[in-house]
Amino acid sequence: MSSRPRPRPPVTNEGGDPSFAIAFGGGGARGLAHIHVIEALDELGIRPVSIAGSSIGAIMGAGMAAGMTGAEIHHYARSTLGRRAEVAARVWRARPGSFGEMMAGGLRVSQFNIERILKAFLPEAIPATFGELNIPLKVTATDFFGHRLAVFDSGDLNSALAASAAIPAVFRPVRRDGMLLIDGGIYNPVPFDLIEGEADITIAIDVVGAPAASDRRRPNSMDLMFGATQLMMQSISAMKLKTNRPDILLRPPVSRFRALDFLKIEAVMAETASIKDELKRAVEEAVEARRKRSGDPG
Repeated sequence: MSSRPRPRPPVTNEGGDPSFAIAFGGGGARGLAHIHVIEALDELGIRPVSIAGSSIGAIMGAGMAAGMTGAEIHHYARSTLGRRAEVAARVWRARPGSFGEMMAGGLRVSQFNIERILKAFLPEAIPATFGELNIPLKVTATDFFGHRLAVFDSGDLNSALAASAAIPAVFRPVRRDGMLLIDGGIYNPVPFDLIEGEADITIAIDVVGAPAASDRRRPNSMDLMFGATQLMMQSISAMKLKTNRPDILLRPPVSRFRALDFLKIEAVMAETASIKDELKRAVEEAVEARRKRSGDPG
């Protein structure tokens, strides 16, 4: 684990093409939009030299870092989340193995074990350790009692992903390296600063969204809790962007979806499909701008 990013000199791909690093932000089910981004990068022939992720972004980043294509991640997500019976079966497999395990640390009816949930849902292509990944990956989590950001880039991968995705009040915190860890998006919603200086062009994808009005008269307590978290995460990102900006920052239209709307995968994917062309245009513009700055006539 490292507590802060260690920038390296930018790496240029073979043939003189610029190198890319990407940060996938947190946002629960809204992060399914990251799949379009990975597909677009595949279609552009771009293989990032570095990836960072928070929460769902860490999970998507792990899939890409493991060598999965966007099409493979898309197919796996649809075949898993697109069927209620399949989701129910996997959640059932993630139940506590014994009554003693269920009662360990006290009965918490509203908190699922995120490590078990991920083991039930993650594809086999995602390895057990960071060292087995094809692309360097940085995963964020929040050190609850240490009051700081924790960044993992080595050792056990599964516990790091679980810690990064441990949404408070929904999932139990994860214990690792003497820390009690919760959702990485709490401290760093879009961790583009962790890959600063590691590539020629940095891409950041923000899927936090914002509270959106619905047909109901007033939001319930869960809506208020998740909405307040969204506002806090937006504030953190806005402060970061005042001092540093990635070369490309995109925000797909995800606000009408809730953090736990994973069963609405088809709607999320349809709503956010435009991000593919948006990213391709942004990459073309960033490459052209870099070429002009370097004086390369192309």
